[in-house]
Amino acid sequence: MSNVKLAIVYYSSTGTNYQLAQWAAEGGKAAGAEVKVVKAQELAPQAAIDSNPAWKAHVEATKDVPVASPDDLDWADAIILSVPTRFGNMPSQMKQFIDITGGLWAQGKLANKVVSSMASAGNPHGGQEATILALNTTFYHWGAIIAAPGYTDPVLYGAGGNPYGTSVTVEQNGSMREQVKEAVIHQAKRTVTVAGWVKKGLEG
Repeated sequence: MSNVKLAIVYYSSTGTNYQLAQWAAEGGKAAGAEVKVVKAQELAPQAAIDSNPAWKAHVEATKDVPVASPDDLDWADAIILSVPTRFGNMPSQMKQFIDITGGLWAQGKLANKVVSSMASAGNPHGGQEATILALNTTFYHWGAIIAAPGYTDPVLYGAGGNPYGTSVTVEQNGSMREQVKEAVIHQAKRTVTVAGWVKKGLEG
């Protein structure tokens, strides 16, 4: 069986979800997957970006990261999305990306993809779980298979214990409050493992 192909699609304004995506890539590769990391296209006006030095710096630092396209999802066996919460929902940049997947969905090409998601917010109860559940609503429409971390490894407890997907609280200075690296790596490995089972079943 060929290696599982993992697409990690993230949106990040100041770097948190970019870092989560990098850790997920590390976990995916450790599980034997072929991995690509792509970003949702930035939609915010330049004036808004320029008004926040951290946002402006991150946009510049990640200018070479490829912009996500539906082709990335078509290519993938497994998909991980990582986003900051916006009022308990996904940011418009990720929603716009999801909204252009209709062609793939209509062809049935998103069915049986194994998917998982992660989120961040500025407070421990700032909408992370609601954001992940909002992403899951899309996955149900795709006919995808959700690989939630649940409590499948003790590392989840040290990361805040979110069974829906790894989530992190980000301080005003940009530092992460919880130690989530190992939880992200575990979630990515689990997603790739489940995708391997599904792929084997479909190919078998």
